[in-house]
Amino acid sequence: MTLKLIPVIDLKNGIVVHAKQGQRENYLPIKSVLTSKTDIYSVLNGFLQLHNFDTFYIADLEAITGQGSQCSLIEQVAKNFPEITFLVDAGYQKARNFLPNYLPVLGSECFTDDNFCEILEFKKRFILSLDFGANGEKLGSQKFFSETKFWSENVIVMTLNRVGSSHGAAIDLLLQFKRDYPQVNFMAAGGVRNSDDLVQLERIGIEQVLVASALHSGVITTETFAKF
Repeated sequence: MTLKLIPVIDLKNGIVVHAKQGQRENYLPIKSVLTSKTDIYSVLNGFLQLHNFDTFYIADLEAITGQGSQCSLIEQVAKNFPEITFLVDAGYQKARNFLPNYLPVLGSECFTDDNFCEILEFKKRFILSLDFGANGEKLGSQKFFSETKFWSENVIVMTLNRVGSSHGAAIDLLLQFKRDYPQVNFMAAGGVRNSDDLVQLERIGIEQVLVASALHSGVITTETFAKF
């Protein structure tokens, strides 16, 4: 299996929550077969007991919604796990000296057409997230979706309406992006239910996918990795 799974950790008020269809005000503490606790270290170690993941995606929901920040906690986690790469969506971020294993995720929803050029200051050391809302609409800076010269090597297609749902991955949308921009490595985010979805993503040429619910529910297991 060439498809790489990247576990997602959604942080809110200092604990890990269950993201569902972008309705962030309604996110509840995570319930997981991997751990009975909701702190980030317990969830992270739960994932690592399932599989030797080398990359994690962390969403700082307070930073994304402009209601605070979990930056100190996330950076401490990154320091404690130097062998792991952390893709961190912390809303609107400015270029700075990030930790070596901290890779900022810049989401279109947190930028405007007036400030999207600031991504040049990151000198390609970031991952772009093209964010789609509840009705499939493009969120934030519309220039992010068309000005491909500003794109990173890896680009997340974030379909928030499918996150934590049973709708499956946005195959048609991903296929469209792959047809239009064959030189870009697109990462799928939202909707993965089971190993069948993983097979489908692999078949269309997706190499990386963000996953949370299917891991916490136990649908994707150690046996799933062994099968592929």
